Amino acid sequence: MSPDELRARILHKDSNLLILDKPAGLAVHAGPRTPVHLEAMLGALDFGLRQPPALVHRLDRDTAGCLVLARHHKAVRRLGRLFAAGAVEKTYWAVVEGRPPEEEGRIDLSLRKVTGREGWRMVTDPAGQAAVTDYVLRGTGDGLSWLELHPRTGRTHQIRIHCAALGMPLLGDPVYGRAGPMMHLLSRKVAVPYWEDRPPVTAIAPPPVHMEAALRQCGWE
Repeated sequence: MSPDELRARILHKDSNLLILDKPAGLAVHAGPRTPVHLEAMLGALDFGLRQPPALVHRLDRDTAGCLVLARHHKAVRRLGRLFAAGAVEKTYWAVVEGRPPEEEGRIDLSLRKVTGREGWRMVTDPAGQAAVTDYVLRGTGDGLSWLELHPRTGRTHQIRIHCAALGMPLLGDPVYGRAGPMMHLLSRKVAVPYWEDRPPVTAIAPPPVHMEAALRQCGWE
Protein backbone atom coordinates (compact mmCIF):
# COMPACT_ATOMS: atom_id res chain seq x y z
CA MET A 1 0.00 0.00 0.00
CA SER A 2 1.43 3.36 -1.03
CA PRO A 3 1.50 6.36 1.34
CA ASP A 4 -1.19 8.07 -0.75
CA GLU A 5 -3.43 4.99 -0.61
CA LEU A 6 -2.99 4.81 3.16
CA ARG A 7 -3.77 8.52 3.61
CA ALA A 8 -6.88 8.10 1.46
CA ARG A 9 -8.23 5.70 4.10
CA ILE A 10 -8.33 8.33 6.86
CA LEU A 11 -11.90 8.66 8.17
CA HIS A 12 -11.18 11.40 10.73
CA LYS A 13 -8.24 13.70 11.46
CA ASP A 14 -7.80 16.35 14.14
CA SER A 15 -4.88 17.64 16.23
CA ASN A 16 -5.13 14.73 18.69
CA LEU A 17 -6.14 11.61 16.85
CA LEU A 18 -6.68 9.88 13.54
CA ILE A 19 -9.22 7.21 12.71
CA LEU A 20 -8.10 4.93 9.90
CA ASP A 21 -10.14 2.51 7.80
CA LYS A 22 -7.74 -0.43 8.11
CA PRO A 23 -7.97 -2.87 5.21
CA ALA A 24 -8.59 -6.54 5.93
CA GLY A 25 -5.44 -8.61 5.50
CA LEU A 26 -3.06 -5.95 6.86
CA ALA A 27 -1.52 -6.83 10.23
CA VAL A 28 -1.28 -4.02 12.78
CA HIS A 29 1.96 -5.19 14.44
CA ALA A 30 5.06 -7.03 13.28
CA GLY A 31 5.30 -10.76 13.89
CA PRO A 32 7.04 -13.93 12.67
CA ARG A 33 4.51 -14.27 9.83
CA THR A 34 3.78 -10.58 9.29
CA PRO A 35 6.76 -8.87 7.64
CA VAL A 36 4.34 -6.30 6.18
CA HIS A 37 2.42 -4.44 8.88
CA LEU A 38 0.71 -1.13 9.55
CA GLU A 39 3.08 -0.01 12.31
CA ALA A 40 5.90 0.29 9.76
CA MET A 41 3.73 2.52 7.55
CA LEU A 42 2.66 5.09 10.13
CA GLY A 43 5.31 7.60 9.05
CA ALA A 44 3.06 8.34 6.06
CA LEU A 45 0.43 9.63 8.49
CA ASP A 46 2.45 12.23 10.42
CA PHE A 47 0.82 15.14 8.49
CA GLY A 48 3.66 17.50 9.38
CA LEU A 49 4.20 16.47 13.00
CA ARG A 50 7.64 15.43 14.23
CA GLN A 51 6.56 11.91 15.13
CA PRO A 52 4.21 9.46 13.42
CA PRO A 53 0.92 8.55 15.11
CA ALA A 54 0.90 5.70 17.62
CA LEU A 55 -1.32 2.67 17.97
CA VAL A 56 -3.55 2.70 21.06
CA HIS A 57 -5.53 -0.48 20.38
CA ARG A 58 -5.49 -3.19 17.74
CA LEU A 59 -7.58 -5.05 15.19
CA ASP A 60 -6.94 -8.58 14.00
CA ARG A 61 -5.17 -8.80 10.67
CA ASP A 62 -8.31 -10.06 8.91
CA THR A 63 -10.64 -7.46 10.51
CA ALA A 64 -11.38 -4.33 8.48
CA GLY A 65 -12.48 -0.89 9.59
CA CYS A 66 -12.06 1.78 12.25
CA LEU A 67 -8.68 1.91 13.99
CA VAL A 68 -7.83 4.82 16.33
CA LEU A 69 -4.33 6.35 16.32
CA ALA A 70 -2.90 8.93 18.73
CA ARG A 71 -1.00 11.88 17.21
CA HIS A 72 1.14 12.84 20.22
CA HIS A 73 2.26 11.48 23.60
CA LYS A 74 -0.49 13.19 25.60
CA ALA A 75 -3.10 11.68 23.28
CA VAL A 76 -1.51 8.23 23.72
CA ARG A 77 -2.03 8.47 27.47
CA ARG A 78 -5.54 9.88 27.24
CA LEU A 79 -6.75 7.39 24.64
CA GLY A 80 -5.10 4.54 26.55
CA ARG A 81 -7.12 5.45 29.63
CA LEU A 82 -10.36 5.70 27.63
CA PHE A 83 -9.88 2.29 26.01
CA ALA A 84 -8.84 0.69 29.32
CA ALA A 85 -11.97 2.08 31.00
CA GLY A 86 -14.26 0.81 28.23
CA ALA A 87 -15.35 4.37 27.46
CA VAL A 88 -14.83 4.06 23.69
CA GLU A 89 -18.04 2.80 22.07
CA LYS A 90 -17.23 0.21 19.41
CA THR A 91 -19.69 -1.15 16.85
CA TYR A 92 -18.88 -4.14 14.65
CA TRP A 93 -20.65 -5.75 11.73
CA ALA A 94 -20.24 -9.46 11.09
CA VAL A 95 -21.69 -12.00 8.69
CA VAL A 96 -22.03 -15.37 10.40
CA GLU A 97 -23.11 -18.84 9.46
CA GLY A 98 -26.48 -19.78 10.95
CA ARG A 99 -28.68 -17.60 13.11
CA PRO A 100 -28.48 -16.35 16.72
CA PRO A 101 -30.90 -17.82 19.28
CA GLU A 102 -32.63 -14.44 19.72
CA GLU A 103 -32.92 -11.30 17.60
CA GLU A 104 -30.90 -9.45 20.20
CA GLY A 105 -29.03 -10.55 23.27
CA ARG A 106 -25.87 -10.64 25.32
CA ILE A 107 -23.05 -13.19 25.15
CA ASP A 108 -21.37 -13.42 28.55
CA LEU A 109 -18.63 -16.05 28.33
CA SER A 110 -15.23 -15.72 30.00
CA LEU A 111 -12.21 -16.41 27.82
CA ARG A 112 -8.66 -17.65 28.26
CA LYS A 113 -5.73 -18.25 25.96
CA VAL A 114 -4.39 -21.76 25.38
CA THR A 115 -1.16 -22.63 23.57
CA GLY A 116 -0.32 -25.90 21.84
CA ARG A 117 1.95 -27.31 19.18
CA GLU A 118 -0.07 -25.67 16.42
CA GLY A 119 -0.05 -22.25 18.07
CA TRP A 120 -2.49 -20.47 20.35
CA ARG A 121 -6.20 -19.77 20.40
CA MET A 122 -8.84 -18.47 22.78
CA VAL A 123 -11.33 -20.78 24.50
CA THR A 124 -14.35 -20.22 26.69
CA ASP A 125 -13.61 -20.95 30.33
CA PRO A 126 -15.52 -19.83 33.46
CA ALA A 127 -12.14 -19.33 35.14
CA GLY A 128 -10.90 -17.04 32.36
CA GLN A 129 -11.17 -13.28 31.93
CA ALA A 130 -14.66 -11.80 31.83
CA ALA A 131 -15.88 -11.10 28.28
CA VAL A 132 -19.23 -9.60 27.27
CA THR A 133 -20.64 -8.89 23.80
CA ASP A 134 -24.08 -7.47 22.96
CA TYR A 135 -25.57 -8.23 19.56
CA VAL A 136 -28.53 -7.32 17.35
CA LEU A 137 -29.67 -9.33 14.34
CA ARG A 138 -29.83 -6.96 11.36
CA GLY A 139 -30.85 -9.43 8.64
CA THR A 140 -30.67 -13.00 7.32
CA GLY A 141 -30.45 -14.79 3.99
CA ASP A 142 -29.59 -18.28 2.69
CA GLY A 143 -28.21 -19.60 5.94
CA LEU A 144 -26.28 -16.45 6.86
CA SER A 145 -26.95 -13.70 9.41
CA TRP A 146 -25.82 -10.08 9.53
CA LEU A 147 -25.07 -9.05 13.11
CA GLU A 148 -24.33 -5.72 14.74
CA LEU A 149 -22.14 -6.32 17.78
CA HIS A 150 -21.01 -4.16 20.69
CA PRO A 151 -18.12 -5.64 22.69
CA ARG A 152 -18.29 -4.42 26.30
CA THR A 153 -14.85 -5.83 27.05
CA GLY A 154 -11.76 -5.98 24.84
CA ARG A 155 -10.51 -9.56 24.89
CA THR A 156 -8.46 -11.04 22.07
CA HIS A 157 -10.68 -12.66 19.39
CA GLN A 158 -13.70 -11.89 21.58
CA ILE A 159 -16.33 -11.44 18.87
CA ARG A 160 -15.01 -14.36 16.85
CA ILE A 161 -15.12 -16.91 19.65
CA HIS A 162 -18.35 -15.56 21.18
CA CYS A 163 -20.15 -16.01 17.87
CA ALA A 164 -18.64 -19.47 17.37
CA ALA A 165 -19.64 -20.49 20.90
CA LEU A 166 -23.28 -19.76 20.00
CA GLY A 167 -23.00 -22.00 16.94
CA MET A 168 -22.71 -19.14 14.43
CA PRO A 169 -19.04 -18.76 13.44
CA LEU A 170 -17.95 -15.81 11.34
CA LEU A 171 -17.99 -16.43 7.62
CA GLY A 172 -14.42 -17.18 6.54
CA ASP A 173 -12.95 -17.42 10.06
CA PRO A 174 -9.93 -19.77 9.73
CA VAL A 175 -9.58 -20.42 13.48
CA TYR A 176 -13.07 -20.65 14.99
CA GLY A 177 -15.09 -21.47 11.87
CA ARG A 178 -14.49 -22.62 8.31
CA ALA A 179 -11.59 -20.98 6.51
CA GLY A 180 -12.47 -18.90 3.48
CA PRO A 181 -10.86 -16.31 1.27
CA MET A 182 -11.58 -13.46 3.75
CA MET A 183 -13.12 -13.18 7.20
CA HIS A 184 -16.35 -11.17 7.38
CA LEU A 185 -15.79 -8.82 10.31
CA LEU A 186 -15.86 -5.02 10.16
CA SER A 187 -15.07 -2.46 12.84
CA ARG A 188 -18.00 -0.39 11.61
CA LYS A 189 -17.99 2.57 13.99
CA VAL A 190 -16.09 4.09 16.90
CA ALA A 191 -17.16 6.93 19.18
CA VAL A 192 -14.32 8.36 21.27
CA PRO A 193 -15.27 10.70 24.16
CA TYR A 194 -11.95 12.54 23.94
CA TRP A 195 -13.28 15.75 25.54
CA GLU A 196 -15.66 15.69 28.48
CA ASP A 197 -17.50 18.83 27.34
CA ARG A 198 -17.83 17.96 23.63
CA PRO A 199 -19.59 15.26 21.60
CA PRO A 200 -17.58 12.09 20.98
CA VAL A 201 -15.24 11.94 18.01
CA THR A 202 -17.03 9.51 15.69
CA ALA A 203 -16.16 7.71 12.47
CA ILE A 204 -17.93 5.09 10.35
CA ALA A 205 -16.13 2.69 7.99
CA PRO A 206 -17.78 1.41 4.80
CA PRO A 207 -18.07 -2.36 4.35
CA PRO A 208 -15.05 -3.78 2.51
CA VAL A 209 -15.67 -5.14 -0.96
CA HIS A 210 -15.32 -8.76 0.14
CA MET A 211 -18.26 -8.39 2.59
CA GLU A 212 -20.70 -6.61 0.28
CA ALA A 213 -22.23 -9.66 -1.42
CA ALA A 214 -22.93 -11.50 1.86
CA LEU A 215 -24.34 -8.34 3.46
CA ARG A 216 -26.68 -7.80 0.51
CA GLN A 217 -27.74 -11.44 0.79
CA CYS A 218 -28.79 -10.62 4.38
CA GLY A 219 -30.71 -7.44 3.46
CA TRP A 220 -28.10 -4.66 3.47
CA GLU A 221 -28.66 -1.98 0.85
